[in-house]
Amino acid sequence: MFQPEVDGIYATVHASPGRRWFGYGVLFSLGAIVLYTTLAHPPALHWMIFMLIFGVLMLWLAERLRRTTAMVITLTKDELHDSSGTVLARLEDVHSVERGAFALKPSNGFTLVMKQKGQRSWAPGMWWRMGYRVGVGGVTAAGQSRFMAEKIALQIKER
Repeated sequence: MFQPEVDGIYATVHASPGRRWFGYGVLFSLGAIVLYTTLAHPPALHWMIFMLIFGVLMLWLAERLRRTTAMVITLTKDELHDSSGTVLARLEDVHSVERGAFALKPSNGFTLVMKQKGQRSWAPGMWWRMGYRVGVGGVTAAGQSRFMAEKIALQIKER
């Protein structure tokens, strides 16, 4: 029942193109508008510094979102990893999968509850890891995320 599709890959999750570009556009526009407003109509010095930092931060976040949403999250027999090689979770360390309506999870995604704490990390729009939880989702396609969550839950149940 838990058979790989191709090359030992059980499931993949990609960013949804519409969500990806909408998120990028919103963050980039916010940064650009804040910077333009600050430079065109300079406020008091302390507000100007704040707005410049905020605008640059939004542009940086937009670029980071654009880069991370080009990645693919892959489920293999032993682990969940992204296309940059970062291991999100080893399946032997997964305690449970949370995917309900009231679960603390990313949009269109799921959360893995781990047996051990992981190092805090984040790929905007794709996944995050904090403490005992790993969240997968954000700008991802809902169907792919649901399928991956079911595969992981099935493997945990088979243990």
